[in-house]
Amino acid sequence: MVETLPYGSWPSPFTAVWASGASPRIDGAAFVGDEIWWGQSVPEEAGRTTVRRRPDARDVRVGDDASGGDVADVLPAPWNARSRVHEYGGGSWAAGDDGSLYFVEKTDQRVWALRPGADPVPLTPADGATSYGGLRFTRGRLLAVREWRGEGVVRRGIVEIALEREASVRQLVGDSDFVAQPDLSPDGTHLAWVAWDHPNMPWDRTEVRVGRIDDGRVRSWAAVTAGETAALEPTWRSDTDLVYLDEPTGRWNLWHRVHTGDGFGPAEPIAPTDADTGGALWSLGARWYGVLDDGRIVAVRTNGADELVAIGADGESSRIDLPATSELNVEAVSGGRALVSGKAPGTSGLWLVDAEARTARQVVGTPGEIDEQWMPTTRAMTTAGPHGEVHAFVHPPTNPGAVAPAGERAPYVVMVHGGPTGHEGGVADAKTVYLTSRGIGVVQVNYGGSTGYGRAYRERLRGQWGVVDVDDVVAAAAGLAGTAGEGGAGDGGVGDAGGADGGAGGLGLADPDRIAIKGGSAGGWTVLAALARTDAFAAGISRYGVADARALATDTHDFESRYLDGMIGPLPEADELYRERSPLTHVDGFTAPVLLLQGSEDRVVPPAQSEAIRDALAERGIPHAYRLYEGEGHGFRRGDTIVDATEAELAFLGAVFGFTPPDVPPLTLD
Repeated sequence: MVETLPYGSWPSPFTAVWASGASPRIDGAAFVGDEIWWGQSVPEEAGRTTVRRRPDARDVRVGDDASGGDVADVLPAPWNARSRVHEYGGGSWAAGDDGSLYFVEKTDQRVWALRPGADPVPLTPADGATSYGGLRFTRGRLLAVREWRGEGVVRRGIVEIALEREASVRQLVGDSDFVAQPDLSPDGTHLAWVAWDHPNMPWDRTEVRVGRIDDGRVRSWAAVTAGETAALEPTWRSDTDLVYLDEPTGRWNLWHRVHTGDGFGPAEPIAPTDADTGGALWSLGARWYGVLDDGRIVAVRTNGADELVAIGADGESSRIDLPATSELNVEAVSGGRALVSGKAPGTSGLWLVDAEARTARQVVGTPGEIDEQWMPTTRAMTTAGPHGEVHAFVHPPTNPGAVAPAGERAPYVVMVHGGPTGHEGGVADAKTVYLTSRGIGVVQVNYGGSTGYGRAYRERLRGQWGVVDVDDVVAAAAGLAGTAGEGGAGDGGVGDAGGADGGAGGLGLADPDRIAIKGGSAGGWTVLAALARTDAFAAGISRYGVADARALATDTHDFESRYLDGMIGPLPEADELYRERSPLTHVDGFTAPVLLLQGSEDRVVPPAQSEAIRDALAERGIPHAYRLYEGEGHGFRRGDTIVDATEAELAFLGAVFGFTPPDVPPLTLD
């Protein structure tokens, strides 16, 4: 029986506990003998990252989840594989051919070895100043990115770690502020890697470099790319053929150069396309393609949503049937197979891909858990903004047992990703279904500055952070509510995700008086800036959001310490611009209620940022709530934190928009 109930009060079987565990956070994967290994965050164990294994997927029952069947932990509690290089880490573990596990232990940032039948032993010294990440076991050797902090400086280099207990750590190369993604040639004589220097970020300007290894060290090197683009992920296809990602055409595509006796030949494209194979290198474990044993390539392509393709020796591309279309990462390849992580509607996890058959089966996660009748019909939306087209994905309220009263328009939450070079692929994940099943729509906005639409779209935000991002989320909200002006970028409709986008003029899907905005980190900055400088939103949710750009530039970690040079301007010349852009400068503009969520150990955006906004809201009498989660950093990992934050956000929306969620405790606003 279908009940008529106000939006937001629809009963739902999907709880916050379910949402916190339905989409496992995957951190790398590998083929190890006859097994598949993967890293996974465990919310119920304080968010620690374990490494798990199960038999080769040919023996896996489709539908098994990571908690049952033949799954076992390789890395037992309390060990926690998590790197702090660049603060965002990545590449925190690697597997040896003999079944040994090499991992970075979170508490001391040393590299440890766990061999079959033995206890973990350290491979690197304990000095309290050094972190390791980007671990890569290749050609029988263990490579890593080493980060050392001391004497007021931070130094990084690519190192080789000997595999015996507390053995030597030999630096192969440094020569730049940042290094990433090392790869050894098959004969072990040459090293390829990515390098960049302040003030660039790895999506601004990098170089792919190659150097010969002499006496255990790279004595000299040459740049393979020009340094005017954001080249990424070099991989040796043979001793002389180097594949990498580059964007001289404005799109990240696959390229290669062949090494001759006189150096490298000209750069040649591999299967060029008007889509991105590549993205923002926040995590040292990110990889967008893999070279198979026969030279074919499995690659991610992004143009709004993600897709996976197989590229043959002739350069012809074939789409692989994969349900996941967001946050795809090619974790590992072996023979003609690949392990690919990502998000699919209602689930996330790991898929085993057969490149020859162009098929995939999920081996980690819970396929088919959500009945299709609960899944929103996701649609791509393009609307006109002051700076050009704005891309977004719309997930309408969907519940087979409830409808809203005639004439009522739905409340919506505009989701603002972080980065701000992040990207949303238009997938209704568990946390989206948690809202849509209760009668709350969700809009994911890829504002100017997002990846996935080419370099020009990404660079729209250069020098304009706090302007373009705010204008774009306001334009998306106005288009969704039907309050946008005429002449939008399209025909006034919306298309299915993955198809042709339509304009958003006059959609009328959302109640213009009940549109909230939510974001974390850089997305939280956009939330706070939009609330302070516009009246487009009736409420805001900020997770560890930036409130004061000047304080961020002063207090944040080295990886992002010059990020704002490109996003706002260099200091001290742009000091007044920092002040003008910061939401904290415009507290008089806040009128809408705000929920602030923050981790106590956040080193990227310290709690002082959220607490400054809290104090300003209290002084002005603006309804608000502030929750500080002990032990959490930049992004929540503990199960109890995730559940509490998810329920608090729903209760906050109910308190502000006038509905009563049936299954969460109420939230009192100060």
